[in-house]
Amino acid sequence: MTGVEEERLLTTGEFARRGLLSPKALRLYDRQGLLPPDLVDQATGYRYYRAGRLRTARLIVRLRGLDMPLATVAEVLALPSAEAAERVAAYWAAVERRTASQRALAEHLRVQLSGLEGIDGMYRIEQREVPDQLVLTEQRRARPEELDDFIGGATARLTEAAAGLGGTVAAPFVVYHGDVNEDADGPVEVCVPIDPARAGDVTVPHRVEPAHREAYTRITKAQVDFPQILSAYDAVCGWIESTGAERTGRGREVYFADFTAAAPDDLVCDIAFPVRAD
Repeated sequence: MTGVEEERLLTTGEFARRGLLSPKALRLYDRQGLLPPDLVDQATGYRYYRAGRLRTARLIVRLRGLDMPLATVAEVLALPSAEAAERVAAYWAAVERRTASQRALAEHLRVQLSGLEGIDGMYRIEQREVPDQLVLTEQRRARPEELDDFIGGATARLTEAAAGLGGTVAAPFVVYHGDVNEDADGPVEVCVPIDPARAGDVTVPHRVEPAHREAYTRITKAQVDFPQILSAYDAVCGWIESTGAERTGRGREVYFADFTAAAPDDLVCDIAFPVRAD
């Protein structure tokens, strides 16, 4: 049943006022196809809107309040309510990931531009003993922009291979055998530990990672992004130098949590260097 309010036509000015948006914004949304008028007077060119469209207008205003792009707003408006809610949630999750990454990047830049001032207070450095590990490995050269695909893909492939050998027995880790930056590409090695008792059954590339002591610091998912991750490496290296310890191996990242499922501020990774025991 259509009520009187639903049938009533509002002028552009009244619709804009009651819809909580400006006439300029209303014209923009008309041009974008988000909120076209219900009637255009051919003689005068005046535009009119049904009062029942105010709900859509107010929704657009609130979506734009999230800095949502107009293309994404159009997607939300075209979806049924439940799917629209999911699209908004997905958009905001992406915003939070981006914000957390940018926050970590800003902190990285502040530290780098200040000559590493304050870096000691950003990262807690600890030590641990790591036993011998039999690891399945995959190695290649990679630039920073290639790392996510390589690490994620190699970890998935090696984890699948490990499943046929009793599964993984410790957190996967990535060893950087050379620098990875705008001018260098490693190489980079992904390692997945398995039960040493299954060594005779392994048919894919593998090796033994020797037992060692590690100095390490724990970082969040947002801090893993390049280049902000470099601050964590600087912190561990600075601690090693300041304590008179000696690095005995290349830097590595130990991924102890489900990276895909983690929120931006969840701890997911250790930045570590093997060091000589006292």
